[in-house]
Amino acid sequence: MTKYELQQRTKKFHVDVINCCAFFPKNAAGFETAKQLIRSAGSVGANYRAACRGKSKADFIYKIEIVLEESDESLYWLEVTKEATLFPQDKHGLLNNLIKEANELVSIFNAADITAKRRRDQSNLKITKSKNQQ
Repeated sequence: MTKYELQQRTKKFHVDVINCCAFFPKNAAGFETAKQLIRSAGSVGANYRAACRGKSKADFIYKIEIVLEESDESLYWLEVTKEATLFPQDKHGLLNNLIKEANELVSIFNAADITAKRRRDQSNLKITKSKNQQ
């Protein structure tokens, strides 16, 4: 998957979350949960775009860690929504699809974080070796 495809995927996730929040109950629990979910889902897409414009490896890693954290927070709010039965029974397919997507995004960004850190560490090791060899 290219970074552009992943940018589109994270944006779609945010839009899908916004659309699903229309089904939340119109009470304090519904409003608060929807607000938290919309914020965290939006942060996934926005921060991934920012990570793609990272100024350095360290900046990219820092931003990917934020994306990972926000993806996991989105998953948390979706699970709370399901467990607190804030979503209509006839729309559980939509909720389950969002939970599945949030799980996949967590896995993708966890792998990206691990890979970026491994590459950073390998690069630092090469620099250290070349300095020692001189």
